[in-house]
Amino acid sequence: KKKSAPQKKSSTPARKSPTPIIPPPAPMNISPPKKIEVNRGEKVNIRRRGSSSSEISINLKWKKTGAGRVSGKNIDLDLCCLYELQDGEIGAVQALGNLFGSFSSAPYILHEGDDRTGNVSDGETIRVNGKFIRKIRRILIFTFIYSGATNWSDAQGVVTVKCPGSPDLVVRMDEYGSRKNTCAVALLENVGDTFSVEKIVRFYKDSQEMDDAFDWGLEWARGKKD
Repeated sequence: KKKSAPQKKSSTPARKSPTPIIPPPAPMNISPPKKIEVNRGEKVNIRRRGSSSSEISINLKWKKTGAGRVSGKNIDLDLCCLYELQDGEIGAVQALGNLFGSFSSAPYILHEGDDRTGNVSDGETIRVNGKFIRKIRRILIFTFIYSGATNWSDAQGVVTVKCPGSPDLVVRMDEYGSRKNTCAVALLENVGDTFSVEKIVRFYKDSQEMDDAFDWGLEWARGKKD
């Protein structure tokens, strides 16, 4: 019988394949949200980036619906605000009474004009001059039904606070049970030379009752549009 000869081991070790290197995962490009809906009682800070002079705009849009027509009139909501400056000056910015404010001088808040029908695509807008935010202590955004709506659900108002570098802050007027005329929508308060935005959506019979509730200190008189 033939014997198998022992195999001679090779002195050269077998080559090993190099361990593959896995590159680290590429960072995910997550875009910040374009809009944030502010819940009732919640405070959200406006994040101002870039120029500190960036203005803040406060916009009101609403819908006119069949249910909102009274004697053939369309719904007319008015966007307004109360302001308090750091030096103690107080006042209101609103179309009623032609209190349109000023952008370049105190109160550094300007109402751009009255939309009596809700047909203007941009709605109504109040602009706040970003250069002078440190001079403003607080702003109460409010609106009232001037004519045409039987209740707030007819109008479905939405207030949006916009500032470059920050997501739009959306405050929906979604509490529809009240038949009262005036609604405090949101409170802006100065925090570190920017604003926190708090959703209020609380209803009052008129501006004076709302003023008293927030301890603003103005005396109100009845008026009407031309």
